[in-house]
Amino acid sequence: MTVEVVETVAALRARLDRSRDARISIGLVPTMGALHAGHIALIERARRECGCVVVTIFVNPLQFDREDDLRRYPRTLEADLDACRDLGVDMVFVPGDDEMYPSPPACTVRVSRLADHLCGRHRPGHFEGVATVVLKLLQITCPTRAYFGEKDAQQTAIIRRVVRDFNVPVDIVEVPIVREPDGLAISSRNVHLGRGERRMAVSLYRVLCEAQRQIEAGL
Repeated sequence: MTVEVVETVAALRARLDRSRDARISIGLVPTMGALHAGHIALIERARRECGCVVVTIFVNPLQFDREDDLRRYPRTLEADLDACRDLGVDMVFVPGDDEMYPSPPACTVRVSRLADHLCGRHRPGHFEGVATVVLKLLQITCPTRAYFGEKDAQQTAIIRRVVRDFNVPVDIVEVPIVREPDGLAISSRNVHLGRGERRMAVSLYRVLCEAQRQIEAGL
């Protein structure tokens, strides 16, 4: 089975227009590549629920506050395309930076309050970049449903608010977290964790699970 790789907005819109004309539902799975089991869960859910599945692979420069972080982000395009092919994805949208941002954007999406706390407090501009690129992808693809992981809870809350405030006609679907055998949530960035950092991350998850157990037991 082959997967159609599309690199321009115009070509993607033309292809998806044919699906809409045939009344085929469209599922969007936005990613930055380096696909892992968490992404696979999103794609499999989209494949079950939609007639046409589009995966986007774009490392969005707007959501990185440090140039070295952008350079270090893992890029595994050939392996990602193989995975999409095996999962029955219909189209993979792989735009370049110039395709998504032909000129520096004069308009970006700033979600007040929701983006200022938790992760956003330590990553200035990150959620503004996320909200901007996701809104662009929703406008480009006009999907029936868009799929996001529960792992990124703050991000998904922000995207839901963007969809509501801009009246975007799409259903946002959240897919449960996929974890490593030791409980660590699977993430493309886990490759950057040192041994001590990984132990700390796993310990946090175990403490939260124990707290949940005690609360549910009424302790």
